Amino acid sequence: MSRRLANITLDNLGDLPPKCRACVFWELDPVSKARAEESGDPALEKESWISSVLLEWGSCGKILYVDGIPAGYVLFAPPQHVPRSVAFPTSPVSADAVLLMTARVLSEFSGGGLGRMLIQGMAKDLTRRGVKAIEAFGDRRWSAPACVLPVDYLLAVGFKTVRPHHHHPRLRMELRTALTWREDVEVALERLLGSMTPERALRPAVFGNA
Repeated sequence: MSRRLANITLDNLGDLPPKCRACVFWELDPVSKARAEESGDPALEKESWISSVLLEWGSCGKILYVDGIPAGYVLFAPPQHVPRSVAFPTSPVSADAVLLMTARVLSEFSGGGLGRMLIQGMAKDLTRRGVKAIEAFGDRRWSAPACVLPVDYLLAVGFKTVRPHHHHPRLRMELRTALTWREDVEVALERLLGSMTPERALRPAVFGNA
């Protein structure tokens, strides 16, 4: 079984699950989202958002392929590129952090450590790019695949709560303290994330919806 992580681009955006491909929960503010769903084209809005972030900031997501088949994905971006981020009671995201928006592993691929692989790939990418930390809004009431990730999953892959809330706490994962990339940091990061087993905290490993 071969596994491959690829950056999300306009060329492979169609490999996202159809519902996620047309979801703009994070990419638009609530009013614009409702307008796009009523009279616009959410999939086109998603494509426009991806294009804009790629041009202005760089890679903002990864797709995980298993034997060439899309099995999961993760989306992330600086908070200024994520309009929905200001709508949470535990906003704002810290100025030195990138926001983990959402992630998903398809149910047929659950239990194989793919959730860990997605988070590890994102963390390594952002560390190389000089990002200090990743933050995410969690859902304490999570019961089914949704745009906001369950708190238990985030805690299982290394996040820690920095602003508690009964529904949507904000969590944070520190990536590094040095200003330059060093190989020993990468090794330590791989050991840290490699020891995590998020699937134990969430079965089946299906999460995220955008």
